[in-house]
Amino acid sequence: MNTNAGMTNPPHPGEILKHDVLADLGLQIGEAADRLGISRVSLSRVLNGHASISPALAMRLELAAVGSARMWLGLQTAYDLAEERRRDHGTVRALTTA
Repeated sequence: MNTNAGMTNPPHPGEILKHDVLADLGLQIGEAADRLGISRVSLSRVLNGHASISPALAMRLELAAVGSARMWLGLQTAYDLAEERRRDHGTVRALTTA
């Protein structure tokens, strides 16, 4: 899977998990949550973009043979950075004086 590191509008990694993994495997949210050892509500929040993929979930996905933890965290970081780039950060000045 591509980590989308250079994308300006990467998808939430939950969308990728929902559409490219669970749908392809024919798994419902409850069954996937059970196999991952997390609650259905927790998984649903990630799949619907209301929660981030945590290091703990990334590790569970790796242990479940669905990509590496590093890949999932990379997808989450790419998404988070793209979201942050869209925000107004006010006035920020360089820390160095060159």
